Amino acid sequence: MKGVVLRAPGSAVALTFDACGGASGSGFDADLIGVLRRLEVPATLFLNARWIDANPGIDRDLAGDPLFELANHGALHKPLSIRGLAAYGIPGTASVGEVYDEVMGGHNRLVDLTGSPPLWFRSGTAHVDEVSVEVTEELGQRVVNFDVNADAGATFTPAQVAAAMRAVREGSICIGHFNRPGSGTAAGMAQVLPALLDEGVTFARLRDSLVTDA
Repeated sequence: MKGVVLRAPGSAVALTFDACGGASGSGFDADLIGVLRRLEVPATLFLNARWIDANPGIDRDLAGDPLFELANHGALHKPLSIRGLAAYGIPGTASVGEVYDEVMGGHNRLVDLTGSPPLWFRSGTAHVDEVSVEVTEELGQRVVNFDVNADAGATFTPAQVAAAMRAVREGSICIGHFNRPGSGTAAGMAQVLPALLDEGVTFARLRDSLVTDA
């Protein structure tokens, strides 16, 4: 889709992990974050406003770690649409005004947390229509999706996560989740990342991949 970032220029792979929030999505996968820290692998973390509100202290710890970059995953984890289109059974925003509320609701919480406006936005379910992309860009953020689905919404087994990550190539943007402790994501990443590093794969935050003058 025009305007949506699916891959990054250059040779580095961008790991991105979502924290979706809500009653069943506000956990914290400390094992996964621990793997990234132990291996010194940078990542961009997309935080939903509800997840931020549910994780005081943890959010500030992540914000203060230069290994990570925080990005906007919206206010209520809605697919971004101007016609209320649903994705995976989740109703989308139904007007330009609701798009604004979804984007800026997450934006404002991240400004409160970090003191800086986020550069990147990913909608709930990663579904977004073209008008919503334009609105988001007018609000100063770029819509980022992915070309490698690393954990299928934190439903993959460790072996499946490792196999999915084997599809990375130069400029890949990978999506995973760090709001589902106990899923296969942490163990799968612990298995595959050392091998990829040994093979010469490099990792970077989106800021380092997509912004050259930051």
